[in-house]
Amino acid sequence: MKLPVTFNLVDITVGRHLGLTRTGQPRLNQLRMLGRPVMALARAATLVVAFSATRAYSADIGYLAPPGVAANEFPSPQRPVAQIASPRRSAEEHRDAMDEAGQIARLLELKPGMTVGDIGAGSGYHTVRLSHLVGTAGSVVAQDVRRDYLIELARRTELLKLTNVKFALGEPHDPRLPASSLDAAILVHMYHEIAQPYAFLYNLTPALKRGARVGIVDLELPTSQHGTPIELLRCELSAVGYRAVTTYKLAGGGGYLAVFSPPEGAGRKSPRDIVACGDRAGTR
Repeated sequence: MKLPVTFNLVDITVGRHLGLTRTGQPRLNQLRMLGRPVMALARAATLVVAFSATRAYSADIGYLAPPGVAANEFPSPQRPVAQIASPRRSAEEHRDAMDEAGQIARLLELKPGMTVGDIGAGSGYHTVRLSHLVGTAGSVVAQDVRRDYLIELARRTELLKLTNVKFALGEPHDPRLPASSLDAAILVHMYHEIAQPYAFLYNLTPALKRGARVGIVDLELPTSQHGTPIELLRCELSAVGYRAVTTYKLAGGGGYLAVFSPPEGAGRKSPRDIVACGDRAGTR
């Protein structure tokens, strides 16, 4: 992604005011004479560049598919929904030490050439690592309901020169992803933040290819404490027609990975037939 021409113009302007030589070195006597006005100009230039870059990234980030079924067609969850947390759940070094990404990739059998959806991508911890895993023959779709998170992630992938990442803005009830586009989808420590889980899961289904798997990572904590009890999770996905495949305990205190297969054909319920799971013990 190329930055706007504004960057070069500002850079040249600042260079002239700083009295740069052809080698890019400032003439110290001129720099001392300019003093605070130069610093103010430099700060202003930095703001212009940042603003222009943000606009450039923002223009490339939007919905990848038409809207699905409206939220009001589905029941609301009968339990608390956690507030969206900071995109950085914990230090990436700590998550690497636990081999969080490696465990998920192995257990879901993610391979080069696949297209994997990182649903609720946040700061892109898994997006970056999946990009290397699926390789140039595959791709990662980083999806989130927060455009500002996706803009920051776009900057990150640009710096890392990752060319196989796509960005998808979603809605609280609809990931807005193209039909039959994903070989697998992961939702890591974010399921409890989905405001309309039944609608979201229903609208996610068309994006999953035949035989695709959905992996949900969460903690055995109440949803109000940024976790999802496994029995509640199974109940909510079953209500939409997903089938529980297996559940793994992740090493290092990373919670669990629950694997589901999406509904196909007659297994996909009508929105009016979906019944919300009751507020069970431990969900608060």
